[in-house]
Amino acid sequence: MRPFFVLLHRWFGLAAAVFLFIAGLTGAVIAFDHELDAALNPQFFEARGRSPAQDALMLADRLEAAEPQLRVRYLPLNAEPGHTLLAMVEPRDPARPLGFNQLALDPATGEVQARREWGALSLSRENLLPFLYALHYSLHLPEAGGIAWGIWLMGLIGLGWVLDCFVALYLSFPTWRGWRKSLAFRWRKGGHALTFDLHRSGGVWLWLLLLVIALTSVAMNLRQQVVVPLVNALSPITPSAFDTRRPGTVPVNPALTRAQALAAAERVARARGITGPAGGIFHDALYGVYGVGFFKPGNDHGDGGLGNPWVYVDARDGSPAGASIPGEGTAGDLYLQLQFPLHSGRILGLPGRILVAALGVAVAVLSVTGVLIWLRKARARRHAARTSRASSPTSPSSPSTPAPAREPLPR
Repeated sequence: MRPFFVLLHRWFGLAAAVFLFIAGLTGAVIAFDHELDAALNPQFFEARGRSPAQDALMLADRLEAAEPQLRVRYLPLNAEPGHTLLAMVEPRDPARPLGFNQLALDPATGEVQARREWGALSLSRENLLPFLYALHYSLHLPEAGGIAWGIWLMGLIGLGWVLDCFVALYLSFPTWRGWRKSLAFRWRKGGHALTFDLHRSGGVWLWLLLLVIALTSVAMNLRQQVVVPLVNALSPITPSAFDTRRPGTVPVNPALTRAQALAAAERVARARGITGPAGGIFHDALYGVYGVGFFKPGNDHGDGGLGNPWVYVDARDGSPAGASIPGEGTAGDLYLQLQFPLHSGRILGLPGRILVAALGVAVAVLSVTGVLIWLRKARARRHAARTSRASSPTSPSSPSTPAPAREPLPR
């Protein structure tokens, strides 16, 4: 069986090397996407005004009145001191794209400081970090035929990676008596020996962490197609506000204002024991749902633990439409809640993000060393083949040494 698994590991590694290299390096960068984006584009993050902040809902209403072609999709309700409100917007008429989907609002004046198309295929300064973020999970491959091909591709590579983790672990211990060799690094020897050790021993030392990243990458990209059915078979998953509704084909204006939806969501939150402040609100015009997240300013990603609680209300009448509260629900619910915090490292706060950044570099190194090992073995095989042909018997048409005559048999 070992030769079969060697081939399986080799060909998966070669097929996935470029993709995992890209995912590893981009993952290392976007572990600190907010901080790096702020350093590159201060106009999106540093508010110019120094007056007290105005009500965010009022600023959103004023923006929509000034620019009626857009609708605010997501709005932070409070800004960190000295920071902007980063709002996501969408066109009211899908046939007339805006050319941007993110705005930076000065919370003191409501001035639009900057705007950009988050996730655009662009390496410009303002788009670099969003570009890398989208590259990480979709390779920026376009959607066609209703299928997000890039997301599917990276999800399938993640699925193969999960299986290959177990194959690689098996191959890393050819003999149990020599298990120490599979954990050692020949630093002084260098060259191919060190390349081999970085690939094999590095993979062994990081095996469990790499498996977690691989599993969670499948959950990020193939959540509904693969993970939810599998988890649901073991533990029932509580349907979300989006699982119980069918999306419309065109956006629909909500019957409730953001202020009314916020008040309805806060009533539900208090009844559910959520005590934190409302930190952000979004409206999904296709599903007819408002969502309100409860977190402190600047913690919209939910650093530490399982993330932030969210409450959903119907955009027509404010009736409860569901909730996602960290730590609550079935075992299946908890498993799904774990996926993004684990994949991003945010479950451990800053130390977790540092660890994930280091793992991203490690994935890139494992990809490169795997290709280098294959190239060396391929050269060795070609050299052996040439040597074998050179030492093989000559062809019948070429001169050859005559065979010695046999002695005559005695009569």
